[in-house]
Amino acid sequence: MKTIILSGGLGTRISEETEDKPKPMVLLDDRPILWHIMNIYANQGFSDFIIATGYKGEVIHEWVANLKEKWKVEAYDTGLDTQTGGRIKLCMEAFSSEEYFVTYGDGVGNVNINALLDFHRKQGKLATVTAVRPPARFGVLESSNGLVQHFGEKSQTDAGWINGGFFVLNPKVASYVKDLNEPFESHVLTTLVAERQLAAFHHDGYWQPMDTLREKRELQRAVSQPVPPWLQL
Repeated sequence: MKTIILSGGLGTRISEETEDKPKPMVLLDDRPILWHIMNIYANQGFSDFIIATGYKGEVIHEWVANLKEKWKVEAYDTGLDTQTGGRIKLCMEAFSSEEYFVTYGDGVGNVNINALLDFHRKQGKLATVTAVRPPARFGVLESSNGLVQHFGEKSQTDAGWINGGFFVLNPKVASYVKDLNEPFESHVLTTLVAERQLAAFHHDGYWQPMDTLREKRELQRAVSQPVPPWLQL
């Protein structure tokens, strides 16, 4: 079973790091976050990867050519301006698989990949998305009559659920992409919802994207642990 990792975006929100490389190649310690994402899957028995490249893709292609791990990895150029829907479609058309894992090249989580796949198959839908709690970014303040009654950290459970990536997709999903410039999230997923073909696997554990330098620093602190939180099942 193949895992597609979307790695072609511009990474504009962390431009301090992405002037000379794509965001998935931003280092945590001495390895790019892309490696850490792949390691999540490989540690759970899935080590066949397709890296969908675009912006500064040559950096990823060169890195893959020199990769030492015993993984099967293909870096596949999906174009500079292609949107996420188009990148998924192109990868599915170029590399056949009975089902695909798909995720983003800039976020990690201790998702139980086997449980996700089992859930997807039991649901019998064309697609499954992993729903996660967004990281709590701000403190919470409660007041009454101008006086603060409570001040503390916001809980992740207060924020609802969001798309955390870590998808499982049936190959038929490729036919839902009508144009390579379609974002997967706002076109394909909304259509699948309307057709009742999108299941949600709820993940209550660790999940962290890398959209900002602040988040990159948080991930850098996390990777220095003896076992990073995204490998703690």
